[in-house]
Amino acid sequence: MSLLLKNGRVIDPSQKIDAKLDILIEKGKIAELGNNLDNKAKKTVNLNNKIICPGFIDMHVHLREPGYEYKETIKTGTFAAAHGGFTSIVCMPNTNPVADNQAVVRFIKSRAKEEGIVNVFPIGAISKGLKGDELTEMGELLSNGAKALSDDGRCIQNADLMRRAFEYARLFNLTIISHCEDLNLSKNGMINEGFVSTKLGLIGIPKAAEEVIVARDIQLAEFTKGRLHIAHISSSYSVELVRQAKKRGVNVTAEVTPHHLILDETLIDGFDTNTKVNPPLRGEKDRIALFEGLKDRTIDCIASDHAPHSRIDKEIEYDRAAFGMVGLETSVSVILTKLVHLKKITLSEMINKFTLNPAEILNLDKGTLQKGKNADITVLDLEKESVIETSSFLSKGKNTSFSGLKVKGLPVMTIVGGEIVMDEGKIKSR
Repeated sequence: MSLLLKNGRVIDPSQKIDAKLDILIEKGKIAELGNNLDNKAKKTVNLNNKIICPGFIDMHVHLREPGYEYKETIKTGTFAAAHGGFTSIVCMPNTNPVADNQAVVRFIKSRAKEEGIVNVFPIGAISKGLKGDELTEMGELLSNGAKALSDDGRCIQNADLMRRAFEYARLFNLTIISHCEDLNLSKNGMINEGFVSTKLGLIGIPKAAEEVIVARDIQLAEFTKGRLHIAHISSSYSVELVRQAKKRGVNVTAEVTPHHLILDETLIDGFDTNTKVNPPLRGEKDRIALFEGLKDRTIDCIASDHAPHSRIDKEIEYDRAAFGMVGLETSVSVILTKLVHLKKITLSEMINKFTLNPAEILNLDKGTLQKGKNADITVLDLEKESVIETSSFLSKGKNTSFSGLKVKGLPVMTIVGGEIVMDEGKIKSR
């Protein structure tokens, strides 16, 4: 069915477009952008006063399936993604079994095709079993659909193995996504090491646990001429390391989560386990540095690190609770509310961080509204207000520190391959 989106304000950083335009969609592709495209489609949707963007991409998501379906499934995760305005999500390999072989990668792609309603791109593991001992068959992972490599959730401690990973990944033009954490420095830690951890009597995780691995992996990427992406960056010095590396021409990019951008360690005072994330919420100095890095393009993307957990993983003592916070259904509205509406970043800058940049980092043919491309589209209503309520989440995970936050600006329509899969919060099958 052909579809005409009328009267919306189209913002597409990939084409430097910011104008009131109609978009004609035919056979799942962008057929035409222009004015007065009436009578060219079987269905017309009036999007007056709405923002039409390339489909948003979340490049850091944990779908949990296979192995942890009680926390999330590919079906519930993709429903949550559509609900949150994402047309494409990139899922991490720390499943059970680990996505370290072609069978698991193919299973994820097959299940996503059968039950998912957004595009799902798997990430393959760097090391077998995420054990950090032996490299995976990278070419095999790539040929079966893996878009990058990561041992997310478990940092590779062996520098020589990481060097070899960069060298082999370079042969396949694959990006290495690094979870930067020296496990000896972070051992048994729960929150950021500092005044708050001392006050609460909780074992702290020093910023150095992240920073020494960021420095190491930048050096290895520079040495091997590999492609490095820093996941969920959280410290001011880590940001500076990336900034200086970019100036030297190192092929390094970075992402930041909404919770690290908006929240800080003072929130932990009430022992709410929803605040327990890895890397931990840092101090105000670090939070400001993250924003500055986002603004000056040191940080390339905003990604949720969507980490759903069941109640049995979170509603327990702080030291025993699992790390992680959900984000697929809150990221867009939180960033609109806390950054765009407060004029800390422009709307176009935000859209770029959710579209073109992640697509380029992962070599995805996404993040644009160019004629002939797949019609993956996110529609925003900048004036619509709501309150974040976990009872409305489609994800199985309800673990968020943003519950109860009043937000202004929401995704109101998600279009995948020319099909409307979410309209005003309601999910429609493809």
